[in-house]
Amino acid sequence: MNELNHNTILAASDAAFGAPRFDLFREEDYLPAFRAAIATAKAEVDAIVDDPREADFRNTVLALEYAGRDLSRVEALFFNLLEAESDPRMQEIAEEISPELTEYGLYVSLNDRLFERVKQVYDHPSELDTASRRLLEDTYRSFIRNGAALGEEDRKLFSELSSRLSVLELRFGNNVLSATNAFILHIEDEAELEGLPDYLREAAAQEAASRNLEGWVFTLQFPSYSPFLKYSARRELREKMWRAYNSRALGGEYDNRPVILEIVQLRMRIASLLGYPDYASYALERRMAGNRTEVEHFLDRLMEPALPKARQELSYVLEYAHANGFEDPVLMPWDFPYWAERYRLAEFDFDERLLKPYFRLEDCVKAVFSLAGRLYGLDFVRRDDIPVYHKDVKVYQVLDENGEHLALFYADFFPRQGKRGGAWMTAFREQYSEGGVDCRPFISIVTNFTKPTESSPSLLTHGELTTLMHEFGHALHGMLSKGVYPSQCGTSVARDFVELPSQIMENWAFEEEFLDTFARHHITGEKIPHEYISSIVRARNYLSAYYHVRQLHFALLDMAWHSLDRLPEQGVEDFEHSVLGEYATLPLVEGSCISTSFNHIFAGGYSAGYYSYKWAEVLEADAFDLFSERGVFNPEVADSFRKNILERGSSEDERLLYRNFRGHDPEPEALLRKLEII
Repeated sequence: MNELNHNTILAASDAAFGAPRFDLFREEDYLPAFRAAIATAKAEVDAIVDDPREADFRNTVLALEYAGRDLSRVEALFFNLLEAESDPRMQEIAEEISPELTEYGLYVSLNDRLFERVKQVYDHPSELDTASRRLLEDTYRSFIRNGAALGEEDRKLFSELSSRLSVLELRFGNNVLSATNAFILHIEDEAELEGLPDYLREAAAQEAASRNLEGWVFTLQFPSYSPFLKYSARRELREKMWRAYNSRALGGEYDNRPVILEIVQLRMRIASLLGYPDYASYALERRMAGNRTEVEHFLDRLMEPALPKARQELSYVLEYAHANGFEDPVLMPWDFPYWAERYRLAEFDFDERLLKPYFRLEDCVKAVFSLAGRLYGLDFVRRDDIPVYHKDVKVYQVLDENGEHLALFYADFFPRQGKRGGAWMTAFREQYSEGGVDCRPFISIVTNFTKPTESSPSLLTHGELTTLMHEFGHALHGMLSKGVYPSQCGTSVARDFVELPSQIMENWAFEEEFLDTFARHHITGEKIPHEYISSIVRARNYLSAYYHVRQLHFALLDMAWHSLDRLPEQGVEDFEHSVLGEYATLPLVEGSCISTSFNHIFAGGYSAGYYSYKWAEVLEADAFDLFSERGVFNPEVADSFRKNILERGSSEDERLLYRNFRGHDPEPEALLRKLEII
């Protein structure tokens, strides 16, 4: 590698389309690049403040919108790699630079002279188009929400609280990652693999070999953990895995309990400083729901009819387990996945493992590309000449219906050390337009699908196919963006609106007309049998009320933490159990805790926002009804969804965007009907 400095990260890329030169980046370049970019961003802000002209939309609001582009680029590169290709040094860099980034944010948001210019424009607005007027309102409101109207002492306190909070949020995520990686289940006796399918055994043997161990190694990464609980016939091993997963960062070296309490306290103090009764009220102000009362009412409407049915579903699983040798009076959480899978096999006379040979990853990827072509006219062309940050990553050029360049799409599918669990979409560069030039995005999806082995390709479960399509829906939202202002483009929308494009895509995973186009046995080439597809569709709502209620548990826990006006007297685990107790379906287990590894709300931007997954499910259930009515590949419906939802970002109020597509506001009952709860 050439001797380089931070200018490699900051400089314009010579790769195709200006793609990041991941092949030239070094860890030691990030801190200098961050600091140079912060200095440039401050100079750009100073130029706005020192402008002798009277403040107007162009020289103040628009100039501020485009200030700090170098910093945005470095942040997008570094923090995305921190999630997907991290190591202890990257985590150290994140903690070191976090206070400096927070300080820059406060340099903008608590800048009296800058706020005064923005306020002048806000108080005396010129004629503006809808997107520009929304940008002005959002910019002004952002200053208010970030303390600009506070007195001098309170602004100083706000700054201190925000800086500390940013460090703690990073620490929380790092603790979860470290705790996840710290546990392995090492098996040397083959008899203890009873019940496990061949693909999982082979992956575990490969994991053991990578660690220079004999036998089989199972980890807390989801492709290992989840099927182990579903298929292992050894109850004591299931319990060991479940307890390890559900006690991550609960005590020990990576204890997140004190981190949670300090994060919650800091958020309470910030909300109070800004005049809100609690953090939830502060967070919800700029979302579709609007306020805490609306969210609580929404969750109640979803929970009330679902909880009795969820408990009834569990009783059926327990009854089946008792009839087949299970002797305990109740199912414990480590029993439920195993017996639920066995009951599903008996109820539907179908083994989900039979599907995996028909869902080769490469075929599934081609299928979602083809679906995007059929719906939106897109074409995906593999580009091996564009640098990547890991050898597993693949890059595609995305072309629109006219063959014009639309985006770069990065796909990173397999788990590894230093990559957090789960699946997500992100961007190394968002779409925006400046001076009439349309800057096209670099979009990425990251997953943790089972890696191919020497004897088998990467084969997906149907659930993993659904995950792929979910994240690809987010990617389409980014790739098809046609906005002007960066803060309004792509997925930069209200938190409770952002999941609509992703969740609606999941529906095609249950459409025979789509599955029939690509699902072939990876060895024989045999088309997936019709009866398999029928079983997928019939089993779609198997235990739907239980899983629905489980998601509501997460939303309720999130709202409980962020509706506090003082810290709870009991500890983290006891507080969690007190919140969820009346809604429990399975027994609450001492020594387990959701909160200590709940990245979404303590490190991932979903604080007081986890309900938005269910909110978006309501949106997509209602929206997909239109596809179902007129044809799942109907070009007019797809074009309307593209133009009213996918292209518009947040250039207009999201409620209006939805009405423009659907013609009415959605109702929670649309989801309850889809799940067959009512």
